[in-house]
Amino acid sequence: MLRPIEASLRPRPAFYLQNHDTSLAMVARGVQQVSRIAEDANAELRGGGSFVAVLAVLLAGGFGALALLSSGAAEPLVLTIMALLATIGVFFLFGVAAGHIRINERASDDQLVRHVVDAMDDGALITTRDGREVWANRQAAALLGRSEGGRMHSVHETFSGDPRAAEALFRLARAAERGETREEDVSLRAAVGEQTAMRWFRLSVRPLADATVRDRAERLTLWRLAEITRERTRAAAAMGEAEARFSVFEAVPVGILVAGPDGTVEHANDTLMRMLRLAPPARARGIRLADILPKDAIAQLQLATGEAARGEARHDLDLIGADGRLVPATVIAIRRDAATAGFIASVLPRELIEGRGGDLSDSDLRLSRLFQSAPIGIATIGADGRIVASNAGFARMLLTSGSSHGADAAALLSEQGGPESRAAIADAIRCAVDGRAQAAPLEIAVGAKKEYARRLLLSPLGRAAGAREAAVLYLIDATEEKALELKYTQSQKMEAVGKLAGGIAHDFNNVLTAIIGFSDLLLQTHRPSDAAYKNIMAIKSSANRAAGMVSQLLAFSRRQTLQPETLQLGEVLTDLSVLLNRLLGEKIDLKISQGRDLWFVKADRSQLGQVLINLSVNARDAMMPKGGALSVRTRNVTERDTQKLSGLGMAVGEYVLIEVEDTGAGMTPEVMAKIFEPFFTTKGVGKGTGLGLSTVYGIVKQTGGYIFAESTAGKGTTFRVYLPRHHVDAVAVQAASKAAKATRPADLTGTGRVLLVEDEDAVRSFAIEALKRQGYEVLAASTGQEGLEVYRANQGRVDLVVSDVIMPEMDGPSLYRELQKHNPALKIIFMSGYPDDAFKNNLEPGAEFAFLQKPFSLAQLAAKVKEQLGR
Repeated sequence: MLRPIEASLRPRPAFYLQNHDTSLAMVARGVQQVSRIAEDANAELRGGGSFVAVLAVLLAGGFGALALLSSGAAEPLVLTIMALLATIGVFFLFGVAAGHIRINERASDDQLVRHVVDAMDDGALITTRDGREVWANRQAAALLGRSEGGRMHSVHETFSGDPRAAEALFRLARAAERGETREEDVSLRAAVGEQTAMRWFRLSVRPLADATVRDRAERLTLWRLAEITRERTRAAAAMGEAEARFSVFEAVPVGILVAGPDGTVEHANDTLMRMLRLAPPARARGIRLADILPKDAIAQLQLATGEAARGEARHDLDLIGADGRLVPATVIAIRRDAATAGFIASVLPRELIEGRGGDLSDSDLRLSRLFQSAPIGIATIGADGRIVASNAGFARMLLTSGSSHGADAAALLSEQGGPESRAAIADAIRCAVDGRAQAAPLEIAVGAKKEYARRLLLSPLGRAAGAREAAVLYLIDATEEKALELKYTQSQKMEAVGKLAGGIAHDFNNVLTAIIGFSDLLLQTHRPSDAAYKNIMAIKSSANRAAGMVSQLLAFSRRQTLQPETLQLGEVLTDLSVLLNRLLGEKIDLKISQGRDLWFVKADRSQLGQVLINLSVNARDAMMPKGGALSVRTRNVTERDTQKLSGLGMAVGEYVLIEVEDTGAGMTPEVMAKIFEPFFTTKGVGKGTGLGLSTVYGIVKQTGGYIFAESTAGKGTTFRVYLPRHHVDAVAVQAASKAAKATRPADLTGTGRVLLVEDEDAVRSFAIEALKRQGYEVLAASTGQEGLEVYRANQGRVDLVVSDVIMPEMDGPSLYRELQKHNPALKIIFMSGYPDDAFKNNLEPGAEFAFLQKPFSLAQLAAKVKEQLGR
């Protein structure tokens, strides 16, 4: 081994050194070029991989330069460099494999996100579903703190020590489990030196969708923590400052009132509470303007501070104290702002004004109070016809805002009343100013639709020296009076219609009875296949339709004869449900909901059924052609519930309610005002008589009940029928109902002797033939007196009397009273199309009899006779 070393140490030839110097120069230039390449590469490479790449390039360049030397001299150096490169290469490969060395790779999105989150002012913490912490930023660690071992405290460790914070933390944890977003503000007491201070934190949770932990899908939750102690401190300071300023308004000697748009008192200061003798806690419960101000004053203040008004008003009036006593005061009100309705008012006690030493005397103040608090409108008029002064009621009567001081009285009233009354108003004011009395009161209509009536009265004051006022003008609200006049006129009209209906009902029903009866007799002699059968049926159908119209007229005029019985509405609805379903059709969904333990009512079963049928058919027509749902509900209404309806004219008591609600087109207020009028209908020509709802109204009223309607255009209509409760023994009523159903005859034939008294020849002929066909022996009479003679001639051999009510010489009730003298147990059936008051005037209360309403069919007559004879 020494030989090669010695050989390597021997001097080199000259040409070799020359070549060696040349080679070193070339290597130097190569190293410079490699350095420049490495600098360019470092500009694009980052991380540990850039340094290794540059080092590799430099070593490769050095190795290439050494290769130019002689193999003998460079061999040890080459071997050493190769060993070094091999070691570096092995470490490089391990670094790449472990991911510590990345070549030509920019910073990842995760690293950027980490940098951004670490730079946030709020703490961010990611936990798994079971509460295990996955990641937290630096601010979270700073807010939550660390243990002595350097471990970051969890959210539960930090906040679970305080009960309130623990409750908020529990709600947040539950929200996190449900995958919901929630935010809570919590407080903690922290040690600051030797004292403790309150720190406030805002915690929020939010679920992270599609999150993974170590390539495994897992439900994660993001917690955010922010310290808001400084914000809370500033808010508390601002609130304290506001309360300090607000306390000034509570202590001022003037009452302050803030009114909302709906008439509620949003705030009243302590001074006003003391003036009204209200305790401060009453303010927390809330009071309304109607509790402390007269109705006229409220309307005037709202008008004067409304959007279309000047926005301010001043009135001397009496407030209403807690004990009902009046508190004289001056109210100065202004509009709150342009966007919010309502007003702000300062209330000055009268003693405060009087104590200021004003020019007004005590009598003047009293007159001013009387003037302003008068329930009617009062204005004084000067000699020039202009208004000198007016009270709050005057502006309210004219539906104006603000003061009318200085306005021309004739022009102001004419503007409100309309041009047609201008001349009369001007002439009346001129007469009053000249000292002449007004001939008669004038009436004007005010309002957008002229819906309010006002009566105008003028009183001259005379031409006193120095007096500014020449006349006094009074305005009285006559709206309700005019409405009563219209109602009375309408009732008179309806009474006339009722009398007309009753007048023609008796004779017309006799004619219809004969038509229907003889049609039944003809139908018994014809088969359905006969050519005349169809014509006879058409005649009977037309007669029945005419009978229905007469019945509707009598029902509307409340002149029909009812046969009331004790009813349970649940049974009535059950019996009608099949018929209602058939009438409504497939497009209407009928829903019947009955209340529990319904009370009994006393009503005519057939007429009550007619009420439900009419309401249901009207509802069906309102829902066609689209269809809808019809709900029929029943329930008991207690006496306390009816107290709320006393304002609608309903007597306080116990009722059973029938509610019929549809989802149809609804009605406008204009239509609602006329729905119960006869012959009023919204249907097309030939599609309605206009008697349906008027009939319903008449039946309900005649039964002693009430009916109200509520409707909204496009949403549907609800009718509510209240029938008075009838107190009876429920067990006895149910037993009687079962007995009545069990005794209903299926076979209409029978035996017995019947006395028929009827003054109408056609009806008497039909009834005789009908009863004989059923197997009865018939004795006939055309008047009551003749019927009494026939009975005396056959005394003891008459089983039943069938008599008309209204007849010449002796009516039916008088005949029955005479017959009872001979046989008190004799049964009688009255038949009439319109009995008027014959029963009431000629029968004793509690008299037992049966009634058959004309017109009737053969089957109805036979069934009623069979029912009374029982054989």
